[in-house]
Amino acid sequence: MTASPEVAASISAAGITTNIHDSGTDPGGGTVLLIHGSGPGVSAWANWRLTIPALAQDFRVVAPDLTGFGFSERAPACYTLSGWTAHALGVLDALGLERVSVVGNSFGGSIALSLAIHHPERVNRLGLMGAVGVPFAITPGLDAVWGYEPSVEAMAELLRIFTATPSPGIDELARLRYEASTRPGVHEAYASMFPAPRQRWVDAMAHPDEAISSIAAPTMLFHGREDRVIPMTTSLRLLDLIPDAQLHVFGNCGHWTQIEHADEFARLLRDFLLGP
Repeated sequence: MTASPEVAASISAAGITTNIHDSGTDPGGGTVLLIHGSGPGVSAWANWRLTIPALAQDFRVVAPDLTGFGFSERAPACYTLSGWTAHALGVLDALGLERVSVVGNSFGGSIALSLAIHHPERVNRLGLMGAVGVPFAITPGLDAVWGYEPSVEAMAELLRIFTATPSPGIDELARLRYEASTRPGVHEAYASMFPAPRQRWVDAMAHPDEAISSIAAPTMLFHGREDRVIPMTTSLRLLDLIPDAQLHVFGNCGHWTQIEHADEFARLLRDFLLGP
């Protein structure tokens, strides 16, 4: 039986047994922490499978499954912004990483912002992709993502929401992601995180303007112009608030910039993380 590529090393981080991908050898670029989004059946590997090898040539790349997601231990008391932040910080502590660059996708963007706000000494550079973290009216797309009830058809519809131009293999991918979303205990954990009414969870993941404005880390924002999950206004607001920030907008791109425009995304991110 072939082992799943989603399962990697296991460490204890903040007291939570954590599945973690740890690639590259830091040949001078430092370490990059990748924080995944919150789609059903998501894992670090599903989110970052194209980005990890692209960055591992220049950086040590660390990509954990946050608690409640993927193949990490489920700790319901930690399904909060502060709890997920503590888990991410625990990953750094467990690996002896004092300072890293942090890249957060969607939901993971709010965790990345939290690290930059509350633990600035641990964050070198910051990358945010279609990030949650400022107030916005929940979109029908995000409501559908967080309200997912398992079926292959529902997963296929979510994949169409995530992307601007769905790939020809979307039905097969939907089947694989559906299976990931129905592993024992996975959907039960997921359904407990964002129950209706869901606007309150958008609000709970937002940070005060003054806190965001305090971020000193150089920041690069990415957003898909056709994103139907997180509105581009969130990245425009973050661009306005973070002192040292830049924004790259991908045309013909939905919510999955790292998949829909994988090569260009990885090139831009790599060049930014290496710095001047």
